[in-house]
Amino acid sequence: MTKRVLPVTVMTLLLLVSWYVGAAWLNWPQAVETLARAGNPAGFGDVLAQAYAMKRPILPTPDQVVVELWNSLTGYAPTSPRNLLFHTWVTTEAALTGLAMGLVLGILLAAGIVYTRTLEASLLPWVIASQTIPILAIAPMIVVILGNIGLTGLLPKAVICMYLCFFPITVGMVKGLRSADPLWLDLMRTYSASGMRAFWSLRLPASMPFLFASLKVSVAISVVGAIVGELPTGGQAGLGARLLSGSYYGQTVQIWAALIMASLLSVALIGVVRGLELVLLGRADGR
Repeated sequence: MTKRVLPVTVMTLLLLVSWYVGAAWLNWPQAVETLARAGNPAGFGDVLAQAYAMKRPILPTPDQVVVELWNSLTGYAPTSPRNLLFHTWVTTEAALTGLAMGLVLGILLAAGIVYTRTLEASLLPWVIASQTIPILAIAPMIVVILGNIGLTGLLPKAVICMYLCFFPITVGMVKGLRSADPLWLDLMRTYSASGMRAFWSLRLPASMPFLFASLKVSVAISVVGAIVGELPTGGQAGLGARLLSGSYYGQTVQIWAALIMASLLSVALIGVVRGLELVLLGRADGR
């Protein structure tokens, strides 16, 4: 436990110290200007206190972000748009929907690539090339195209998430489906087992560790995709909409609170995937 907790604790303390130093450095000119306008003394301690207490700082301090999170989570009903839990749920819904779609698409593509050499030669390069397109460029196109055919709301954001997360699942499942022991495959052929039987009985179980490793990456990417998908839609709900409204009105503390909430959401979803891995695989090492 000490070996696990100590490195995380040290890195957390270093991060907090760096954060406070960065906040003082970035907010210093604005703090000096504010004190000069008010006619107050501009000693080192006064400027530092002002830099850490600004309502609209360039970089808020960790305690300001924590206070904003606490006020948002406890000061309003969970169904209120002023509560970050409301926006977090909207983003989570889009992320999980897109992840489910990406999971189905990734497994189907991987099975086709493994069982059909033609698909491996023709489809796999396109799967790889699809990830070279910046998501910030393609997200508005997806929203506009789906909007023109009457598909709005959750689905465009889920499609963006699917576009991001299907690639690691596809690559991981291709590797996993091919990781089955060749001797066992030969044994199943000896027993005249069909390709479908070999898939369900041998290839798919062998690919589970690779699938969960890919899911841990994909679930975090899916959250990013959901947030990016909320930006061009101009929606009023979701962590992306919260970030956008904060940037419009210069509410940097609100922006950072939404960012921290998005990070906590990703960590929570990765933890859920890890829990499912331990339950389904039955081993802590994922083998």
